[in-house]
Amino acid sequence: MPNTDPRTQDEMWMRAAIEEARAAERAGEVPVGAVAVMNGVIVGRGQNRVLRDLDPTAHAEIVALRQAAAVVRNYRLSDCELYITLEPCAMCAGAMVHARLKRLVYGAADPKAGAAGSVLEVVNHPKLNHQMEVTTGVLGAECGELLREFFRAKRAQADEQS
Repeated sequence: MPNTDPRTQDEMWMRAAIEEARAAERAGEVPVGAVAVMNGVIVGRGQNRVLRDLDPTAHAEIVALRQAAAVVRNYRLSDCELYITLEPCAMCAGAMVHARLKRLVYGAADPKAGAAGSVLEVVNHPKLNHQMEVTTGVLGAECGELLREFFRAKRAQADEQS
């Protein structure tokens, strides 16, 4: 019998998001990844692409939401769950509200720009017209370590060049 434990499912989808984050890192981007899941199937994948696309809106979440909307042929993603390695920023959180996302699952909190409760509460702001379920901290230590290692390496590289 397949394991239907929600935490195990969340970890499985978060591992797919982590793979997207690793691909972003290999491309020189900040390692953030996302997957949109509907009815147990990934319908959208995203990784940070701001440098490659010269697009300030090309965050992993936005890329995954765009792909999911194209796949399901609807900008309303009310049956979708979005798994992200890092707590979304205000822009991405706003897009999730507009998409009417069913659920948000993220790994590491973002104490500098998080808009799902760390700095701002955009995702479930009481005055907005949509609320979604939020699960935090799924593989959070691993997701956070990806980012810490990336920025450690960037700082070491900058020190070597100075």
